Amino acid sequence: MSVPARGGRSARGREPSLFAAPESAQPLATRMRPRSLDDVVGQEQLLGPGTALRAAVEKGTVGSMIFWGPPGSGKTTLALLLARYTDRVFVPFSAVTDGVPRVREIVAEAEDRLATMGRGTILFVDEIHRLNTAQQDAFLPHVERGTITLVGATTENPSFEINGALLSRSRVFVLKPLDAAAIDTLVRRAAADREHGLGAQELVLDDDAAHLIAEEADGDARRALTALEAAGAHVGARGRITVAIAREAMQLRFARHDKAGEEHFNLLSAYHKSLRGSDPQGALYWMARMLEGGEDPMTIFRRAIAMAAEDVGLADPNALQLAVAARDAYHMLGAPEGYLPLAEMTIYLATAPKSNSAKAALGAAMDAARDTPAEPVPMHIRNAPTSLMKELGYGKGYQYAHDAPEAYIPQEYLPDVLRDTVLYEPGKFGFEKEIAKRLAWWAELKRKEQQDE
Repeated sequence: MSVPARGGRSARGREPSLFAAPESAQPLATRMRPRSLDDVVGQEQLLGPGTALRAAVEKGTVGSMIFWGPPGSGKTTLALLLARYTDRVFVPFSAVTDGVPRVREIVAEAEDRLATMGRGTILFVDEIHRLNTAQQDAFLPHVERGTITLVGATTENPSFEINGALLSRSRVFVLKPLDAAAIDTLVRRAAADREHGLGAQELVLDDDAAHLIAEEADGDARRALTALEAAGAHVGARGRITVAIAREAMQLRFARHDKAGEEHFNLLSAYHKSLRGSDPQGALYWMARMLEGGEDPMTIFRRAIAMAAEDVGLADPNALQLAVAARDAYHMLGAPEGYLPLAEMTIYLATAPKSNSAKAALGAAMDAARDTPAEPVPMHIRNAPTSLMKELGYGKGYQYAHDAPEAYIPQEYLPDVLRDTVLYEPGKFGFEKEIAKRLAWWAELKRKEQQDE
């Protein structure tokens, strides 16, 4: 399909900058990117005949937009096709490594290009959700003036991760995970394509091997093609890719991390257990593995905050405060600076004294509540806001703790059936040693009062 582009150039006539490297050096997933809209497999809801996005692309009248979808669903591919069909220069921007100074450079180049050549610029921001508010705001004036056309790609909900001003100036298009049939088509196409794919190797791809790759790619075309390339390299020219070979390739060649499947939870588990096990080296490594795999740092923060309450607890009450503060610092800084408080928090939690006494106390309290769901509140600690309630004995006998010099008066706060039940037992380390001393002191005061009675 050849679509006239602005200025009379063919849509196939100029390769966007992402294709600048020699094709032989590019991964299979890059080489097999569609060169036209008709080559795209899947996403019919966006690119089918008569859809708004397809019509805009073919007319060359695209504005700033956000592509929201899972990994490998075609966000980068669509951005490249936008540049190709509208004859604009494609400029990638890393939300992880690039900053505001790079924005200024891109804008200056875009202004010069527009003035001297009449060509627009598509600024493609992958993982745009990793930019903080200030970084996102840096794009606003240039988007409004039309100096750049911003195309952002995100795996996170734009409503929560992209500021309202930028979102209001962009159209949001939702990409779906590719189904197994679509990925099967891509895998077979790549195996047969002699120009861009593996066709020159004359591989034999078993049907059940193609099916396995398509099923286990979990909607990620890049993952499937990476596995196919690994399998092809393993069997060599004229080799046969069987189910066993495909399964081995799926295990070994792609990054062992995804945001919804088993490996996602495996890495989170490794991180949590390293923190609990007081190993800062392991905790930092698994943290970095998740970041490198594209994990949302908020997922890591959530797990760490839970760990601070579950495994450090009252042994170091500052741990929970620091974890929450580190999360807030990341929201303020964004990536990559925000990785510093994440690392600081990780080291602190790993090296903090450990106690699960709060978790154990919560479990014991919940069990007791389930076992005695209807026990009445003792009369002396009931609320007595009316005269009738006072006449009925509500609040009678209650002793105000601050009336005593020690600010402690022994009295029972549990229902009668749970009298003297111990739900919380302090641990032996950190601040809980002080808590244990207080509890022991109060217990001694209670014992002496009972003796006096």
